[in-house]
Amino acid sequence: MLKRVKEKFDLHPERLIADTAYGTGPMLGWLVERKINPHIPVFDKSGRSNGTWSRADFEWDAENDQYICPEGQELKQFRRNYSDPNRRPTGQGRTKYRALKLTCQACPSKAKCCPNADARSITREEHEDARQVARDIAKTKQYDISMKLRKKVEMLFAHLKRILGLGRLRLRGPCGANDEFLLAATAQNLRKLAKIFPAPQQTRKA
Repeated sequence: MLKRVKEKFDLHPERLIADTAYGTGPMLGWLVERKINPHIPVFDKSGRSNGTWSRADFEWDAENDQYICPEGQELKQFRRNYSDPNRRPTGQGRTKYRALKLTCQACPSKAKCCPNADARSITREEHEDARQVARDIAKTKQYDISMKLRKKVEMLFAHLKRILGLGRLRLRGPCGANDEFLLAATAQNLRKLAKIFPAPQQTRKA
C-alpha cells in the first residue's frame, strides 16, 4: 500500500499508526529502514510472569556486541562450534548471548535471573534495533495522540460493519465494492452531520 501511494500520489508518510499485530520485527525493520516512524506497539513475548528479570532489564552494548546484566556482568555471543545444539546459531535471524556459568553460579541475584538454569542466556532478534526505536517512540506524547487517532479510525470501520451492515459486500467486482463502500461512507457522514447540526425546532402557534 505504501509503495502504491508513493508511485501514484508521490506521498511518503512520516509515521505509520497500527495495532500490535503489525509490531513484529520484520515490519518495524522495514519501516525504520525507509525513515517511517512506527507508532506501533511492539509485539514482544520476552516478558516474564514469574518475577525474574526479563530481557528489558538487561542493557544492550552495541559497541561491544554484548548485553550487560543488572549486576554488571557481560553476556556475549559465542562463535565457536559446540556439541550442544542450543548454543549454536539459530539461523532464524536470532542471536544468542550467554553469560559464563561460573559467573552466574556465584552471582547473588541468581534467583532473580536464572533460578532454573546454570547460566543466563538472552536471544536477540534480527530487527531488535528497530523494535527499540518503536519502544522509544511509545514514550512520547505524539504516540499517545497517534493511539487516539487510530481508535477513531477503527471505530469508523466497526460502525460500518455492525451498524450499517457492511460485514459482507453484496455487489461483485472492484467497481461494485467501491460503490458499496461509497454509499456506506455517505450514510455514515450523514449520520454525523445530523448530530452536528440538529433539526430546527418548530415554534408552537398560540
